[in-house]
Amino acid sequence: MELKLLLTVLLIQSATVPADYIRPPPRKAFHLPWHSKPSSYPQQVHISLAGDQHMRVTWITDDNSAPSIVEYGTSPGQYDSVAEGENTSYSYMFYNSGKIHHTVIGPLEHDSVYYYRCGQQGPEFQLRTPPAQLPITFAVAGDLGQTGWTKSTLDHIDQCKYNVHLLPGDLAYADYIQRHWDSFGRLVQPLASARPWMVTQGNHEVESIPLLKDGFVSYNSRWKMPFEESGSNSNLFYSFEVAGVHIIMLGSYADYDEYSEQYRWLKEDLSKVDRKRTPWLLVLFHVPWYNSNTAHQGEGADMMAAMEPLLNAASVDLVLAGHVHAYERSKRVYNGRVDSCGSVHITIGDGGNKEGLAHKYINPQPIWSEFREASFGHGELKIVNSTHAFWSWHRNDDDEPVKSDDIWITSLISSGCVDQKRNELRNKLMTP
Repeated sequence: MELKLLLTVLLIQSATVPADYIRPPPRKAFHLPWHSKPSSYPQQVHISLAGDQHMRVTWITDDNSAPSIVEYGTSPGQYDSVAEGENTSYSYMFYNSGKIHHTVIGPLEHDSVYYYRCGQQGPEFQLRTPPAQLPITFAVAGDLGQTGWTKSTLDHIDQCKYNVHLLPGDLAYADYIQRHWDSFGRLVQPLASARPWMVTQGNHEVESIPLLKDGFVSYNSRWKMPFEESGSNSNLFYSFEVAGVHIIMLGSYADYDEYSEQYRWLKEDLSKVDRKRTPWLLVLFHVPWYNSNTAHQGEGADMMAAMEPLLNAASVDLVLAGHVHAYERSKRVYNGRVDSCGSVHITIGDGGNKEGLAHKYINPQPIWSEFREASFGHGELKIVNSTHAFWSWHRNDDDEPVKSDDIWITSLISSGCVDQKRNELRNKLMTP
């Protein structure tokens, strides 16, 4: 009887109707207190996945002679392993970055706590590696910025027992002011040094100056992702696998038409996905394809026209985007219509940015749109097993992470859609 009840609960898909409440006003930029530290002291520490059982540790020092060394082990203060990595730096107009270190450590045991130190000095940090198998929990928040609402969102995420943070673009909102990249790194360090942060670029990462500076120099220098490990030639698009999930991070601001390198790479990456090993397939990018908010309406149309057929043929379970400063969840949809073998699209660009919320929606609400609300918040995705995942969105209401929307999602592989589309995918991948 208990098993039947559990299965019944798992199969129910529920959407909570938002309660009426008075939204709090916008908040000003958040400033951390400044503390003077030695020039070789590691700062802005964050970690990211870097291939099977490996983690990339990134930090910055003001001392250009500081070594790119990470000491690590499974006991506090006892480092039985050491790794040396690479470093870079960049100049941007009158700004010169510190020395940016990227060091890959591993192999690491799954679901284990490691203690590590950067550059042979400074404080000891602690990280937990993701599990080898399901279940796994992802925290999701895009368009973070550095406001009081950002701090509230980060505090709420810190209460979540998550394994990996997914961020679909717009990190620091530096907008050409390079010291804002530094303040963002300090702001997120407590969380980003303890769990891997996997990010992709948004429009606020572009920072190009015609004839003087190419875009993304700051983003690419500071937030190196495992693009080389996934066969990509650009930090703007890559993929990784973790605990039975294949995740593709695409670039809304990299070329994406059928003649582009990103399109070619995407076809090749999809051809390698093994749904027996990774039954769940997720995709993230910045500009949403399904958006019923008046903000940024239609901006993702060209990318959608080029790439949605590929994602649909590959039976992508869930697509996560940002850009619109509000929350919206779709039904399973493809080519603008509700489709039981389509993807669930979620817009979650409501992390706490300085520009405020996008309050205006198109009415009547499109048939494919299931839930929408203009509030700051974050999402949590717990993939329970190969067939079921639980998604919840938590509104920042008076500094309490109020769960305002939740739904059980059934994987497409368990519904027969993957087998149904296998020939379609094969044909698309073989097309030159």
